[in-house]
Amino acid sequence: MEKLIEIAYIVASVLFIFGIKMLGSADTARRGNQISAVGMLIAVVATLLYKEVLEFTWIVGGLAIGTAVGAIWAKRVQMTGMPELVALFNGFGGLGSLLVGWAEFEFHKQTDLVTQSAIFFAILIGGVTFTGSLIAYLKLSGKMSGSPTLFAGQKAINALLFAALLVLGGLYIFQGTAWALYAVIGLSLVLGVLGVLPIGGGDMPVIIAFLNSFSGLAASAAGFVILNNVLIVAGCLVGASGIILTVIMCKAMNRTLGNVLFGGFGAATGKSGAAVEGEMKALSVEDAFYVLEAAENVVFVPGYGMAVAQAQHAVKELGQILEKNGAEVRYAIHPVAGRMPGHMNVLLAEADVPYEQLCEMDAVNPTMASVDVAIVIGANDVVNPAAAEDPTSPIYGMPIINVHEARTVFALKRGQGAGFSGLVNTLFFRENCRMIYGDAKETITALAAQFKD
Repeated sequence: MEKLIEIAYIVASVLFIFGIKMLGSADTARRGNQISAVGMLIAVVATLLYKEVLEFTWIVGGLAIGTAVGAIWAKRVQMTGMPELVALFNGFGGLGSLLVGWAEFEFHKQTDLVTQSAIFFAILIGGVTFTGSLIAYLKLSGKMSGSPTLFAGQKAINALLFAALLVLGGLYIFQGTAWALYAVIGLSLVLGVLGVLPIGGGDMPVIIAFLNSFSGLAASAAGFVILNNVLIVAGCLVGASGIILTVIMCKAMNRTLGNVLFGGFGAATGKSGAAVEGEMKALSVEDAFYVLEAAENVVFVPGYGMAVAQAQHAVKELGQILEKNGAEVRYAIHPVAGRMPGHMNVLLAEADVPYEQLCEMDAVNPTMASVDVAIVIGANDVVNPAAAEDPTSPIYGMPIINVHEARTVFALKRGQGAGFSGLVNTLFFRENCRMIYGDAKETITALAAQFKD
């Protein structure tokens, strides 16, 4: 039986690897997710066959409660709430690893150095991931300000806290000091809070990817604690893929991970860029229709505003109408658009937008000057020309989608306020940009109706 279980773990691990590989392409992502789910099912069933598992009451109870909560929550959550749901998933994954490490300590008290090291890392990383993810959830859901929370000596306090955790971890690992491990539990939870508080809402996609990596590392450490091979492999896969995604997203913003974690981007005390001259020029749906009717090349640039308005289906409908009218239609996706990695891709996939029409930033920018109309739907920093033109701007040097080079830009916004990062978008003051105010879904639907009349 033990050999069969190990074989099942190998099969599950292979399925995880293939599943993650398939997530790298939009047209295979769904199948990759299903393959990974099958691998997890095999791993769970194999684990339950261990001879050490003699009592299934708590396991069955946990499965029932977890399944009910997960199914109801996933069914009810709107796409706008998906980023904070992912943050909670990361957090509870970290909490699970913390509890595994804690339980193993309470059960054995004294064990070998390797296991005690694994317990320490499972608790440390799990605790930071749990409370850090809760703060991310609160910021994303609007239950607390999305702006960075900064105070005097913050970095020094965090550094001292981390140093204290390492010292306490050493006391527990080499001397088995129980109170030191209890202190690690408490301080790791505090470090998670203090670590995410200074991070602004505009950096949340990076932080979600980073915390996802942490949840994987915590799970891998928990696997070493209970000597479970498939948990070690799965945790390493999640940890590695999460940190790779974090690096990719940092590169997309032309910033380092350290700057994201410690820079306090978006704080009121930071620089805000040069003063903007001119005014925003509003345009009616009727006038916008005449421009779109004559357009031969249209690019949609979705942002969080599309998610808030749930406008993805209306956007697809307008795109199909424009195609029937003879226009080439594409969707330009910035790596950090939205509130989590791949947020816009998920929304457009939900509306069955053809994958071949989704264009990455590097693919669409060289052709932007030939675009007749660029329609920006609730995006802000990812299309802000200040990133390329204003050295005093906090986002200077960040790669953007160059919609300002298009012949005409329609910016769909509810009002004249700044984006989630708090920066004014100089695009909205350009001569080739016109603002169409109102709910994005209603605006897009009204534009589509103009073609039908």
